[in-house]
Amino acid sequence: MNGPDTHHRDTHHRGGGLLVAGTTSDAGKSVVTAGICRWLSRKGVSVAPFKAQNMSLNSFVTREGAEIGRAQAMQAAAARVEPSALMNPVLLKPGSDRSSQVVLLGKPVGEMSARGYFGDASGAPGRQRRYTDRGQLLETVVECLEELRGTYDAVICEGAGSPAEINLRRTDIVNMGLARAARLPVVVVGDIDRGGVFASFFGTTALLAREDQALVSGYLVNKFRGDVSLLEPGLDMLHGLTGRRTLGVLPYAHGLGIDEEDGLRVSLRGTVRESVVAPPHGQDVLRVAVAAVPLMSNFTDVDALAAEPGVVVRFVDRPEELADADLVVLPGTRGTVRALAWLRERGLADAVARRAAEGRPVLGICGGFQMLGERIEDEVESRAGTVDGLGLLPVRVRFAPEKTLARPAGEALGEWVEGYEIHHGVAEVGPADEEFLDGCRTGSVWGTHWHGSLESDGFRRAFLSRVARAAGRRFVPAPDTCFAALREEQLDRLGDLIEEHADTDALLRLIESGPPPGLPFVAPGAP
Repeated sequence: MNGPDTHHRDTHHRGGGLLVAGTTSDAGKSVVTAGICRWLSRKGVSVAPFKAQNMSLNSFVTREGAEIGRAQAMQAAAARVEPSALMNPVLLKPGSDRSSQVVLLGKPVGEMSARGYFGDASGAPGRQRRYTDRGQLLETVVECLEELRGTYDAVICEGAGSPAEINLRRTDIVNMGLARAARLPVVVVGDIDRGGVFASFFGTTALLAREDQALVSGYLVNKFRGDVSLLEPGLDMLHGLTGRRTLGVLPYAHGLGIDEEDGLRVSLRGTVRESVVAPPHGQDVLRVAVAAVPLMSNFTDVDALAAEPGVVVRFVDRPEELADADLVVLPGTRGTVRALAWLRERGLADAVARRAAEGRPVLGICGGFQMLGERIEDEVESRAGTVDGLGLLPVRVRFAPEKTLARPAGEALGEWVEGYEIHHGVAEVGPADEEFLDGCRTGSVWGTHWHGSLESDGFRRAFLSRVARAAGRRFVPAPDTCFAALREEQLDRLGDLIEEHADTDALLRLIESGPPPGLPFVAPGAP
C-alpha cells in the first residue's frame, strides 16, 4: 500500500476498503474505525473514514459548510485529513421517535417519517420521494465512496446498528447493501462486556444471505477484561462453526472520550463525562450541571470543560441537582420548544431563573441560547407559533426554513475563538451588558449559537475565570491544558489498540485484496 504522497495519481487509482460492522449499536464500530484510521495514518497510508448513513444529533460543519456526523469528523481527525460531506453522505437527525430531518451531502432536504424513509415513500411529496428512493440513495453513497477511493489509498467504512437487522435489509445502504455494492470485506465487532458475544457473532453471520455472508471476513472482540488465554477456546470453536477467524481482542479501555453519536439516550442523570477529573489547579473545583434536555444535540460541547483539571461535569434532569452547581449549561437541542416545555414541567426553568436573579452563572448554547431569550417564533421545527422564552436574555428568535451552517471565528473575552453553527433559529439581540460571540451576556447569563467554542483554550480559560469569580470559587484554570493535544492523545490510544491487539497483517490483506474467496456459508441453526 502506498504512502501519503498519493494525491497526484492517475485516474485509474482505486484505493482499498473495509467495512466495520457491529453485532449491535454501540458495539464499538466508531472507535474501531477511528483506531484503524489512526494506525494506517501512522504507517504513512493516506486514509479516509466513511459512513453512508448516520443517525445522530451530534453533528459538525465542514469547511465547505456541509453538516456531517461528529463521529466522522473525529474519524477524519484520526486519519489526519480534513472532513468532507463525502465521508457521511446521509445524516438523519431525529426530531421525535418517529421522524428525522434528512441531510443529504451536507444539506437538509426535508423531514421524513421512519416509515417513509425506510419503507414505502410512494405517497410522499415529489421532493421527499426523490430523496427516499433507496436505489438512488445507494447509488449516491457508492459514488461518494468511490470518489474517496479514487483519492485515498484506503477508506475505512463504518456500518450502522447491526447488519443482521433483517427487517431493513431490503432498503439497507449502510451495512451489507453497501458492502455488496462496493465488494467490501466486512469485519464484525462485538462488545463482550455486554455478554453473549459468541452467540452474537454466530447469529449475525447466520442470519445473512449467502451473498452477504461471502463478504463477512472476520470478527473483532471489543472491551475484553481479563486473561485472553481464557477466551481462546471459544474463539477456536467460533472459527470451527463459521470458518472465520477473530482478528483481534481489544481490551476494555477507560476514558477514551470519543465523540458520541447518540443524542437520544433515555437518561443521563448523574452521568459524568468519561474522563478522569484531575486535581484542580487552584484551591476549589468547579461544578458544571448540564440540563439533559430532550433531543439534546452536540452535548460534546462540554467535553472541553470536562478536560480541565478540577472541573466536574454532570448531566442532570431535576432542579435540586442545580443547587451546588457553579455553572449551569443549557445545551443544544433539535427541539427547542419541546425542550423549553420540558424545563418548565420539571421545575428546571424556575431553578435557572432563580440562579440568574442571584447572579449565579448560566450558559446557553444554540438551542439553549434560544430558550434563554424573550420570545421564540417557530413555524419550522415545532410549528408551535410564538412561544415565550425564559426571558433571561434580551433576545428574540425566529426560526427560518433555511438552516445556518457556518464555521465562524473571532475574538471574545480578549481571546481568539473558533466554532461552528448549526441552527434554524435566527436571533435578534437587543441591548445587553456585553456582546458574546454572536450572542450576549446579561448579568451572569451568557448565550451563543457557537458550538465548539470552549475547545479554544484561551477563551475557555477566560470564560471559566469569569464563572469562578461570579460563583465565588477559588478555581483557577490550568495554564497548560490544550484540548487539541488531549484529543490527539486519545486518537493515538485508539491507534495503539489496533496496532497492539489486532491482527494488522490480516486487516491490511483485507483492505488491499478484499474478502478472501471460499468463505463457508453458515446456515441458521448450524451445526
